[in-house]
Amino acid sequence: MSEFPKDHNDPAVGGIAADRLRSIIERAERLESERKALGDDIKDVFTEAKSAGFNVKVLRQIIRLRKQDPAHVEEEETLLDIYRRAIGV
Repeated sequence: MSEFPKDHNDPAVGGIAADRLRSIIERAERLESERKALGDDIKDVFTEAKSAGFNVKVLRQIIRLRKQDPAHVEEEETLLDIYRRAIGV
């Protein structure tokens, strides 16, 4: 994370509340760092799943489906089945 100079004591520069701006930027930087760490953790989970013999692509599909409304998932699955039968798959 980058550090802002602390020697500037003017709380408002050009009409901008410097302390507030600094706080927002530092929070965003911290969250970006946490997001990267979480992304690495998720990657590790999928690596573990793959080494245990699970299909990661299918696991990701299941996770996506679990986020959706069950009625919407059922509608999609019904349409998929209809379309498959229509083209003989």
